[in-house]
Amino acid sequence: MSGRLLRSVCTAALATATLLVAVPFPAYAAPEPPPPLPPVPSAPSASAPAAGALGAPPATVSGLLGRLQLLYRQTEQATEAYNATEVELIRQRVEAKKLAADLARARAALERSRGDAGLLARRQYQGQSDLSDYLRLLLSPDAAHILDDGHLLERLARSRARTMRGLTAGEQRADALASASRTALDRQQQLVARQKKQRDTVGDRLREVEKLLASLSGTEIASIAALEKSGTERAQRELIGSGALGDTVGAAGAPGAPGAPAGSRGTPSAAGGRAVEFAAGQIGKPYEWGAEGPGSYDCSGLTSQAWAHAGLAIPRTSQEQWRDLPRIPLRELRPGDLVIYFPEATHVAIYLGDGMVIQAPRPGAYVKVSPIAANPLLGAVRPDPDGAALAPAAYVPPLLPEGATEGSDAGFGES
Repeated sequence: MSGRLLRSVCTAALATATLLVAVPFPAYAAPEPPPPLPPVPSAPSASAPAAGALGAPPATVSGLLGRLQLLYRQTEQATEAYNATEVELIRQRVEAKKLAADLARARAALERSRGDAGLLARRQYQGQSDLSDYLRLLLSPDAAHILDDGHLLERLARSRARTMRGLTAGEQRADALASASRTALDRQQQLVARQKKQRDTVGDRLREVEKLLASLSGTEIASIAALEKSGTERAQRELIGSGALGDTVGAAGAPGAPGAPAGSRGTPSAAGGRAVEFAAGQIGKPYEWGAEGPGSYDCSGLTSQAWAHAGLAIPRTSQEQWRDLPRIPLRELRPGDLVIYFPEATHVAIYLGDGMVIQAPRPGAYVKVSPIAANPLLGAVRPDPDGAALAPAAYVPPLLPEGATEGSDAGFGES
């Protein structure tokens, strides 16, 4: 090979190495920032009594019942908002922890890259750089040796380019993760403040309930409970008479005697049967806002835990259950389905069968069996829409404990 050709080959290799060093590389993609928190729900409407401004109790029993129902409803709204924030806060803490671990790894990798870059700089300063290797090969009198070792040019150039790419990408990754970590911690602090505000709102509503109940005589409380019971019975009769439940309920619309199997029209899926069995086992445990067992529950704490026990994770709050789970007509209800109440979807119960539900009613009450019409119905959802219903012979409804249906469905006077 002529000297001219040899020098052409080496010059081309040197140019290629230089281009490899200058090749652009993709920038590190920063973690996508989380969406902003929605505003904290505003205070109850003008028709609702403000905290600390309850005023004189209504003069009539029906007025007292209406006031208590409103206060309980506001309490449950605040409770479900608190529960939703708690779920988001748990997720945010997990995300913040993951980002912190990623940032620590990125910073360690960045230090290694800086070490490699420092070594490269020292070698260049000492005349041991990649370029000096190129010149050594270029000026070598052994042309065959140069051709045999031509791959060394590319390897050295790639090593240098890789070192520089790693340093730049590492800096970008560390910067992006540090920014994401700060954002995650800021969001966590916002959630903590939001949760405190919601907890205070729940406390305000409960104090209003206590203040109103404390102002009533035993006779007034008994009259309120009787009025509430008669209203529920009337609503249940009207619901069954309207045919809205189809053939999912018998004429009586009530479960069997205490200690006997619960009534059931239609059968659940296997998972639905397990959820009902779990819920029935919680009867008699107290309602406690924000609780999800094992000793106490709020409404959605009971339903979410019942389905978790059945092997299916569902959303924590009643609003999320209504929003995210498949909706079904009331006439298609089967045991294990969830029944949602109030226009804001602030209450939920699990369908037992024969027009009855198991629910954690209100503060001061206990998990119990209630008529499905105990509260204003919004609709129903099915956590396992693809689950096949069991054959009638394969489903044994749960046994109900003594007193499963006793007590107020709204918790009046029960402490």
